[in-house]
Amino acid sequence: MSDSNTDVIQGTLDMLILKTLSLEPLHGFGIGRRVEQISRGVFKVNPGSLLTALQRLERAGWLDSEWRQTENARRAKFYRLTRTGKKQLEIETADWARRASAIQRLLRQEG
Repeated sequence: MSDSNTDVIQGTLDMLILKTLSLEPLHGFGIGRRVEQISRGVFKVNPGSLLTALQRLERAGWLDSEWRQTENARRAKFYRLTRTGKKQLEIETADWARRASAIQRLLRQEG
């Protein structure tokens, strides 16, 4: 993948947020940073897109949030996965695996 195309693949941001929060509660900046770290810089999360997604996931009941102090003594909204969010992560992970497998089959075809 080229360095110029590091945006998260459309339709995967919710899954990446849910997976990141399945590891530990984090604030928005921490979520974006963790996605970038784990993907070794392949994916960068647009802060505006992240905030919109976090609000949507919280409204859906997949995340809970609370205001807390960060390690830098700043107030930030920390998000954590709910039980419903864990179920949604399982659904999205299975769907992603199914789609990735289909793409792999298509790419292996020789013409």
